[in-house]
Amino acid sequence: MEDRVKDEDRLLACRFEEERPRLVAVAYRMLGSTAEAEDAVQEAWLRLAAAGSGEIRNLGGWLTTVVGRVCLDELRSRRSKRERALPEVAGDVPAPPDAADPEAAALLADSVGLALLVILETLDPAERLAFVLHDLFGVPFDQLAGIVDRSPAAARQLASRARRRVRGNPEPPSGEIAARRGVAEAFAAAAREGDFEALVTLLDPDITLRTHGGDIDLIVRGAATVAGRAITFSSMARSGHLVRVGDKIGAIGGAAGGSPSVMVFTIEDERITALDTFTDPDLIRGLDLMLLGI
Repeated sequence: MEDRVKDEDRLLACRFEEERPRLVAVAYRMLGSTAEAEDAVQEAWLRLAAAGSGEIRNLGGWLTTVVGRVCLDELRSRRSKRERALPEVAGDVPAPPDAADPEAAALLADSVGLALLVILETLDPAERLAFVLHDLFGVPFDQLAGIVDRSPAAARQLASRARRRVRGNPEPPSGEIAARRGVAEAFAAAAREGDFEALVTLLDPDITLRTHGGDIDLIVRGAATVAGRAITFSSMARSGHLVRVGDKIGAIGGAAGGSPSVMVFTIEDERITALDTFTDPDLIRGLDLMLLGI
């Protein structure tokens, strides 16, 4: 009898380990932290070990539900305590083995993980869970409804609202937005390569660079001075991803110290007239961020 119980425990542990990579990927996109994601998955294991698998027909679905609820509780707790750190800048982002659709798979394969996580931080916890579970991991609305304690129709509305905030208008971008994107891409390429002359040609002679860091705001003026500073942004240019910020183009990347930052371009007549860099988490959450090309 005792041997049979041990065998069942080992089998349950093996089945859980098979599910672990997907569960960590779900939790990471919910919480933006690998450590917190691992904690959420560990909590799911503790609950599974206590419950056993006898009454569980769909282990993967059961574990996804538990992890989803643990993450939702954590996000709500953060909001109530005003603990709202932005996602960590991680080199290896856990990827979902089965995205809900090819578009979502392409989104993640395109290495826009950090940009997506920063934008997800602007969502309500229930909206974030709905988008992550349904759009990125294909969880059906019937199951999602049980996690957020709403009807399937209401769960569908949560995902739809989140999708609009993350991806914006499904129509192709206007020619003006496309032109601004081209200038921003040229700036990023010149910054990556440390090409001072190319940077100066992209900048208006009277450009203003403003850094918004909460209590500290810095202002730099002039194309040559800003170009000299821009070369120091080369690490952000290498890891950054272009996004929409309202009707402007921006870039999300890693700032000094490992926290995310957002740079917003003001572009007129194919020249950059202003650059605004945001490093304060609350200021970043107040920006109207959307993914480009989605």
